[in-house]
Amino acid sequence: MRRKLLGVSQEQLADSLGLTFQQVQKYERGANRVSASKLYEIARTLQVPVSFFFDGLADPMDGSENDEVGQHAERVVQEFLTTPEGLELAEVFPKIGRGRVRRQVLDLVRAMAEEATRNETAA
Repeated sequence: MRRKLLGVSQEQLADSLGLTFQQVQKYERGANRVSASKLYEIARTLQVPVSFFFDGLADPMDGSENDEVGQHAERVVQEFLTTPEGLELAEVFPKIGRGRVRRQVLDLVRAMAEEATRNETAA
């Protein structure tokens, strides 16, 4: 998400780290683990502290854990923000000032998603 907010492509980030863009993709999807030294390089390149990548995670020292609802919400938001359309929608939606109009936009998107799901199951 930070990479996208900065307008940095996977290729650009990969070049600055001496990696292939495929490796960056694997890191972002969680398919490959990131070493501590590589995480430090990524943080430096994206101009954030290393702790940025751990925001929202439960502190193992205090014994608390994120609940399932919170984890689901995090997955949904991450999935949504990894698409260009999702990122753009997240940027412009809050600019809709009135709650009623926001609700109408949400209802429209929900109806379109339900229609798309019906079409997929019918095919």
